[in-house]
Amino acid sequence: MRGFDASFCDVKHRRYLVTLAYDGTDFEGWQGRPQARSVRSVLLSACEELWGQAPQIESSSRTDAGVHARGLVAQLDFPETWTELPGEKILRALNDRLPPDLRLMKCRPAPKDLHARFDALSKEYRYQLHTAPVMPPELARYAWHVPSALDIQAMEIAAAQLIGHHDFRAFTVKRKGTLGETRRRLLACRVQKKGHTVIIHLHGDGFLYKMCRRIVGSLVQIGQGKFPPNILTAMLREPGIDAPHLVAPAQGLTLWRVHYPS
Repeated sequence: MRGFDASFCDVKHRRYLVTLAYDGTDFEGWQGRPQARSVRSVLLSACEELWGQAPQIESSSRTDAGVHARGLVAQLDFPETWTELPGEKILRALNDRLPPDLRLMKCRPAPKDLHARFDALSKEYRYQLHTAPVMPPELARYAWHVPSALDIQAMEIAAAQLIGHHDFRAFTVKRKGTLGETRRRLLACRVQKKGHTVIIHLHGDGFLYKMCRRIVGSLVQIGQGKFPPNILTAMLREPGIDAPHLVAPAQGLTLWRVHYPS
């Protein structure tokens, strides 16, 4: 993929903020391996097809392979010499060139000092479970099939323990490199049931690698009676204790919304 050179960040630019929605099933996340079909690479290809050059792109989040988005925010930076266009025109032109599983939902010019990632105040995720004995085919790409009754009250009690500012190192997954700062503030963590559908709402100022899916996996095991609700408090206090280690599958998770200063 051809983009601007590294000196681009030192030149004047025009910035647009776009809100993206996508079905993550066939994407290797926001930014996968080289040559992989990632959300970023597909968006860059559409820009390059339209304008003959690719903008610099930064996102509010880096979703994993298979994770969906309804409200991921990204910034597109073009050189200031680029002809300014209305956001509505960019939205229509890019959507005409994007595949059906990726869409721009909003596009608008943005202040040059507003950064999609570093100025995000908080993010909301939703995770969908389906608990009926048989999984409807239309939900297979968007929910985790847990074919058993769950103790929703126990899950709600456990979820409430995670709200607040905590060290969430017990809820991340090891990967290469230094773990870094592991304290995060969870603003909301609630469980909602309607029929055979269970939605877990997560809203926080930031999330560690696979933190959402590890929280969901822990709540499901509590709902199955494998652990007591207070195990989550113990995990926050002592990350190394014997505790749930289940990471929920990617297909049930959706990045719902990113919040910015008004």
